[in-house]
Amino acid sequence: MKILRYYKDLGKYLQPNKVLVLFGPRRVGKTTLLGDYLEKCHLRYKLDSGDNINIQETLSSQDFSRIKEYAAGYELIAIDEAQKIPNIGQGLKILVDQIPNIKIIATGSSSFELSGQIGEPLTGRKNTLILYPIAQLELSSLYNTHELKEKINERLVFGSYPEVITALDKKEKTKILEELMHSYLLKDILEIEQVKGSKILLDLLRLVAFQVGNEVSLSELASKIGIDAKTVARYLDLFEKSFVLYNLRGYSKNLRKEVTRKSKYYFYDNGIRNAIIANTNDIELRNDVGALWENFLISERLKRNSYISTISNNYFWRTWDQKKVDFVEEREGKLFGYEFKWNESSRAHNTREWLETYPEASLESITPKNYLNFILP
Repeated sequence: MKILRYYKDLGKYLQPNKVLVLFGPRRVGKTTLLGDYLEKCHLRYKLDSGDNINIQETLSSQDFSRIKEYAAGYELIAIDEAQKIPNIGQGLKILVDQIPNIKIIATGSSSFELSGQIGEPLTGRKNTLILYPIAQLELSSLYNTHELKEKINERLVFGSYPEVITALDKKEKTKILEELMHSYLLKDILEIEQVKGSKILLDLLRLVAFQVGNEVSLSELASKIGIDAKTVARYLDLFEKSFVLYNLRGYSKNLRKEVTRKSKYYFYDNGIRNAIIANTNDIELRNDVGALWENFLISERLKRNSYISTISNNYFWRTWDQKKVDFVEEREGKLFGYEFKWNESSRAHNTREWLETYPEASLESITPKNYLNFILP
């Protein structure tokens, strides 16, 4: 089964003398997407990998003549796993500055941005695309709405990594998720931060996984793991930058009755969340379906907005007396509130106060009946 990605034609995003940076979590299909494009493109191209020691030496050398010679005669230079090349930003800057009309694609895991290698050298010289696990809007080219809804339970449990979606059965899906978690999930952080072991990172992620949809206390996490709160904050920030976690903050216009200090954390993929807590049981056997539903909707909304270039500030909203709205988007000068309800008969969270506090805002319940309107363009 071939799943067409939203950025299936990378050529639309290429510009002469600019680097197209394609990055995102590991194993989401960046290399496949690049290969598919190169097969069809009509430019004379060179494809190399950051794993190649010779390429590392050339592009990190900052030797103008050597780097120009490397690219001579080509219209497009494509470098996969570019984050493995020391000082890659400087090497790419030399290419775009010294070779007229050259086009460049560089793919990398999130550490590509995490390490800060390309930020300053390529200021004004790059376009960035982020590739996520498969989005429902990408699957909508293969399935109609009925078929998408039929598979919702599977998405809530196993998530949307390409290998997981195309796996044949639940046993294989679980095995792939375990491999992703143990072999790839923490690789960027362990490499860049030189953390001595993964146990403390996994312990922190497990604690967060059990609190999806709830506000997180850094001091509480710190006391349970046995490290200080500043270190917890630093690790959570790294999880955000490596596309493991998404931090949702509280919204307020400084009204005393509103709570804003704490954050909620969601996983970019439900399957990763469930692998971390070692629970891939069917929905019918779980007591956390509400959290899974909330996590799924937020991650899919983030993908959707990123792909179709909808710019918004995202929040949750809560008062001290526990009135709340699950998800708030601030866009085009307006507030849009969303309540996530897996069970359509469940009561709302006394959300009348939201509309009384912000009379120009809207409020909508997202349920299994109407959720596709929320996550598809």
